[in-house]
Amino acid sequence: MNTKLNLKDSSEDRIVYVRSVAVADLPDEVRNEIRGIDTLYAVHGTDGERLALVKDRRLAFVLARQNDLAPVSVH
Repeated sequence: MNTKLNLKDSSEDRIVYVRSVAVADLPDEVRNEIRGIDTLYAVHGTDGERLALVKDRRLAFVLARQNDLAPVSVH
């Protein structure tokens, strides 16, 4: 999971959504890289595209803000 993400783009829409994701629901190739964690947090664009997976909610919000995005929590 060392993929470099380019979250900065020229789109006008800067909102991203943060939600919890059960590790068990992720593809095998992702689960194989994760040990001892049951839940990750995903950052999604307004189109539903998953932009990032991180280990905790706080980090998801920090990541979004560092990329000039406005994070919103989704339940």
